[in-house]
Amino acid sequence: MEDEVATLDGDKTAEVAEQKQNKGKIDFNKPLWKSMFFFFLPLMVSNILNSISSTISSIILGRMVGVTALAAISAFFPILFFLISFVIGVGAGSSVLIGQAFGAQEWEKVKVIVGTTLSSTFLIGLIVAIPGYLFTYDLLKLTGTPADVIDMSAGFARIIFVAIPFVFLFNVYTTFFRGSGDSNTPFYFLVVSTVLNILLTPALVIGWGFFPAMGVNGAALANVIAMLVAFAAFLIYLKIVNHPLQFDRETARNLRINWPILKLLVGIGIPTSIQMILVSLSAIAVISFINKFGSTATAAFGAVNQVISYVQMPAASLGITISIFGAQAIGAGYNKLLNKIIRTGILMNYLIVGVIVIVAYIFGRSLLSLFLTEASALELAFSMLVITLWSYPILGNNNILAGIMRSSGTVFWPTLITVSSIWLVQVPVAYVLHTRIGVQGVMFGFPAGFIAALIFLYLYYHIFWKGKEHARLV
Repeated sequence: MEDEVATLDGDKTAEVAEQKQNKGKIDFNKPLWKSMFFFFLPLMVSNILNSISSTISSIILGRMVGVTALAAISAFFPILFFLISFVIGVGAGSSVLIGQAFGAQEWEKVKVIVGTTLSSTFLIGLIVAIPGYLFTYDLLKLTGTPADVIDMSAGFARIIFVAIPFVFLFNVYTTFFRGSGDSNTPFYFLVVSTVLNILLTPALVIGWGFFPAMGVNGAALANVIAMLVAFAAFLIYLKIVNHPLQFDRETARNLRINWPILKLLVGIGIPTSIQMILVSLSAIAVISFINKFGSTATAAFGAVNQVISYVQMPAASLGITISIFGAQAIGAGYNKLLNKIIRTGILMNYLIVGVIVIVAYIFGRSLLSLFLTEASALELAFSMLVITLWSYPILGNNNILAGIMRSSGTVFWPTLITVSSIWLVQVPVAYVLHTRIGVQGVMFGFPAGFIAALIFLYLYYHIFWKGKEHARLV
C-alpha cells in the first residue's frame, strides 16, 4: 500500500514537473494558424500597450503643454533608439536560443542563457546610461534639436537614462518568455505598466493633488515608475507560481558570462544590433532633415510617428512570431514546418496590417488631431501620413522573411539587405526630395526603402535559404 502511494506521489510530482517545464512550449500538433494567431495576438497587444504609454504622454503634452513639449520628446526618441540598439540585438539572440532550447526541452541550457543574457544586458545598460546622462546636450545638438525645445528634451532624456539598466532587464525578460512560446505572461504586466502610466502621466505633467506640475519631466518620471512597479510585480508573480523562468537560486548562480553562450548571443545579436543602430542613425538623419523646417514640422513628424507606430506593431509582432515558431520548430526537429510557418505569416500580415492601414487612412485626421491642435501642423502631418502609410504591409512582409531566417541563426544577409535598403535607398531619397519639394519629401524615402528590401530579401530567401536543412544552435 505504501509503495502504491509512493508511486502515485511520484507520478504526480513528475506530472507537475512536466507541466512546469512545458509551460509556454508551442504545441505543433494544433492547427498552425491558430497557434500562431494566439501567440501573435497578446504579443501585438503588448506592443500596442507600449505605444499607448508613449501616445498618452504625447497627447497630454501636445494638448495641455503645447507643440514645443511634443517636439521636445520627438527630438529625443531617435537618440534613445540608437542607444538601446545593442540590447535589442541581444534580446533577439536570446529569444532564438531560448526558443531552440525550449523546443529541445533542455532546461539547464535555458537557465544558462537567461543568466548570461541578464548579466550582459545590465552591463550594457550601465554603459549606455552613464555617458548618455553626462552628454545629453551634446547628443541632442548632434541632431539639430531646435533651440526652443532642447532644455525640455534634455530634462526628459536624463530621467530616462537613469532608469535604462532596469528598463533593459524588463525588456529582455519579456523576450525570454516569448522565446519560450509564452506571449501571455508579459502581456499581463505590460497592462499593469500601461495603466499606471496613464494614471501617473497627467498627475505628474500638470499636477494633481499633492503631485507637483513637472511638465515634460513628469511624463518621463511616470513612465519610469510604471515600468519599475510592473517589473517588480512580474518577478514576484513568477516566484509565486514557481515558473521555470523565475529569478531563483539557479538563475542567480548563472549570473555570469558563459562565453560559448555569449558567443552565440553575439553571433545572432551583433548583426541585429548593427541593423538597429544603422536604422536608428537613419532615424536621426531623417529627424535632422525634419528639424530644418522648425519645431512645427518636428511636432508634425512626431504625431505621424505615433500613428504609424500602431501600424508597425502588428508588422513587428508577426516578425517576432515567425522567428519564435521557426526556432522552436528547428529545436524540436520539425524543419518541414518552416515553409508552412512563413506562408501562414505572410497571409496574416496582408490581412491584419492591410486592414489597419485602411482604418488609419479613413481616420487619419482625427487620430492626428489627438496630438496636434494647430491647424497648420495638423495638415502638414496628414500630408506626411498619406505619403508613407500604404507601404507598411511591405515592411511586415520584410519582417517575416527576416524572422524565419533569423530563427535558424541566419542573420548576416537579412541584416545587410535591410541596412543597405535604408542607407542606399531610403535616406538618399529622403535627402534629395526634402531639398526639392520640402518636408513632405522626406516621407517618400520609407516606401522606397521597404520595396528595395522586399525584392532582395525574397531573392536571398528563395535562392539560398529555402529548402536547406537548418540545425540547432544550442
